[in-house]
Amino acid sequence: MQIHSQSQPTSPLYEQDFYLWLQQIAQLLKVRNFEEVDWDNLIEEIESMGRSEKRELKSRLIVLIEHLLKLMYWEAERENTERVLLR
Repeated sequence: MQIHSQSQPTSPLYEQDFYLWLQQIAQLLKVRNFEEVDWDNLIEEIESMGRSEKRELKSRLIVLIEHLLKLMYWEAERENTERVLLR
């Protein structure tokens, strides 16, 4: 759900120097100068960060599940091998 306006032009600083833009936005928020905040780009960055972190979490969970499945397989194989050897 996006309620911010997409029609406003992008801040030149945002396009030219992201890190400087980020520092400027942080400073404006710290001093509570909300009228000067580049809200459209800030909201876009926050939404993007959430999507990125969700993708990262999904990726890490997939790797974790793969490792757990491999561990279960190798433990079962080891048990089978021990049974065969003990006969």
